[in-house]
Amino acid sequence: MALKSPEKPVEILLEEYQDYVMAFRLRGAIGGKVAPQHLFVSLGEYARLRLERQDLARKLVRKEIPLAGLRQIDVLTEKTQFGFWRNSSEVADFLRAAIRQGGHPTLNSSSAFNTLLSAFEVERLGEKLPLVSLHYQACFGLAAPSVHPLSMEAAYARVEAIALPLFVDEVCK
Repeated sequence: MALKSPEKPVEILLEEYQDYVMAFRLRGAIGGKVAPQHLFVSLGEYARLRLERQDLARKLVRKEIPLAGLRQIDVLTEKTQFGFWRNSSEVADFLRAAIRQGGHPTLNSSSAFNTLLSAFEVERLGEKLPLVSLHYQACFGLAAPSVHPLSMEAAYARVEAIALPLFVDEVCK
């Protein structure tokens, strides 16, 4: 049996896991109702869950499983924080919930956001450290369409303009 090559380059998949790690850390730092509902997963477990989610989604589209399979996709989406940073409705829901419970410095302060990073990550990033909070705080701007729909294009342009290097310890080990 031949192995199927990944649909996305490995760097993109590692960036996706890095986004998961940062979402997990952010949710954990804020706590309350936005705290992660599942345990943190390793890169290998994340990959397994991601493939399982992708397989279920394909089967659902092909009508190979009942519509009830959507619930399992939702569980896997939550476990992997899939789309957390780039889905405008997810970002808006998260920000509304975080603000309702009093907000948090990581939501609007670069230095506070950077406390989510390990010392090794800060060192690894070096002069690129400011890109991290700039990128993820630009992702918060994706919530703007719920307030002003025409701002979505500008928000995505800000997010896409920042090319983050791979930096989280879980990827660089």
